[in-house]
Amino acid sequence: MSGSLLDASAVIGCPHGGRVSAATTPTGGVRVAGAVVVTAAHAHAVVTGCPHTVDGVPTPCVTVRWTAGSSGVLVDGAPVLLDSSAAQCFTSAFVPQGPPVVQAAQRKVTVR
Repeated sequence: MSGSLLDASAVIGCPHGGRVSAATTPTGGVRVAGAVVVTAAHAHAVVTGCPHTVDGVPTPCVTVRWTAGSSGVLVDGAPVLLDSSAAQCFTSAFVPQGPPVVQAAQRKVTVR
């Protein structure tokens, strides 16, 4: 598995343009360029500003759930999240809305 590390400064959005931020602020662990690397321990995120509607009814993305892959890279015992890690945005009723869009992330990591 390869991809770019996700860290606290990564710019991530839902598929409809909402902004994704960590549900809890990552602390400690490993830093890259001053930002904390995000791990499976921080796998839940909050979405704000999603404008998605279905038949005129607002159905915004409100959360993202990440699934850490088996990259083999661990921080404090938890797998790191990469921009290639599986993820899904959900409504408040847990209806899947599609994967988040990672617009900017840290350095590339290749694990063999």
